[in-house]
Formats: sequence, structure tokens, C-alpha cells
Amino acid sequence: MSKLMKQEEMETLRELIKDVGTAMLTTVSEDGLVSRPMKTQEIEFDGDLWFFTKKETNKYEEISHGQDVNVTYAGKSYVSVRGRAEIVEDLDKKKDLWSKAYETIMQTSYDDPNVILIKVKAEAAEYWETGNFTKKIAFLYKRMTGQSSKSTDVNETVELKR
Repeated sequence: MSKLMKQEEMETLRELIKDVGTAMLTTVSEDGLVSRPMKTQEIEFDGDLWFFTKKETNKYEEISHGQDVNVTYAGKSYVSVRGRAEIVEDLDKKKDLWSKAYETIMQTSYDDPNVILIKVKAEAAEYWETGNFTKKIAFLYKRMTGQSSKSTDVNETVELKR
């Protein structure tokens, strides 16, 4: 069941994704959904996710035509974030988030006009905490015995209202 995002839930999401360096960004192309790995910027999650890319990529074109995206994280737990993407070309923001590793990876510098940021404004997130063994056992038991498993859902969904 969805609910308004509370500070406690924001902190839970922040904790679940903070150590997962690579996310899967899903955009919509003319042919359907497309996912690709992206390096999440090392910035504390406040409802926005940040990624570097270049203008000469398919994801840039896809976001220019449709802003609905999904970002997923898989680590000790699983997180799926639905949101709206926007292209950000702010030089100060690029400089703030840039690291030397990007110069090697992207073979350029932050002030290259072809380098842009993708900002994903999270609208909702769903997460599965893999460490909750008791809840998982109850869920599986109820499923196997044909009982309703609604009261032992192994995931949570939160709506982010801005």
C-alpha cells in the first residue's frame, strides 16, 4: 500500500542505496523500455538521484522525448525508484559532482559542453529488505498454504510528494 513519504522512509531508502554504486536506469525508447547501468553520484539521497552522461547517447535522446524513468538498485536489498528525469547542464553542479574517475571513464572534463547531468526526481519507491528473514518465512508459508499473504508483504512502497 502506498503512503506519503516520511522522513523515516527517506532515511530507509537512503540507507538501502548508499553503498550500491551502480544502478540500472530505465528509459522509454521508440522500441520500448531500455535499461543500462549508471554510476550514481556520491551525494546523499534527498529524493533526487544524479547521473553523468553525454549528449551523444540514446538515453539523452530518450529523456528529451519522455521523462518517465525507473532506477533500480540491487545490493543487500532491492530498491526500485520511479520518477521524472531532466537534463541539467549547470556547470557549477557538474563541477560539484565531478571526480577524477570521470575524466578517465568519460575521457573528458566536467566543463565539456557534451557532458550533462541526469537528475531523477523520485516520485515513488518500492523496496525489498532481504534481511527480514521472519517476514519472508511467514510470506512463503502463507503462499504455500493458500492463505492470504497481504499482511506479510516483503516489500514496502512509498510515494514521494513534493
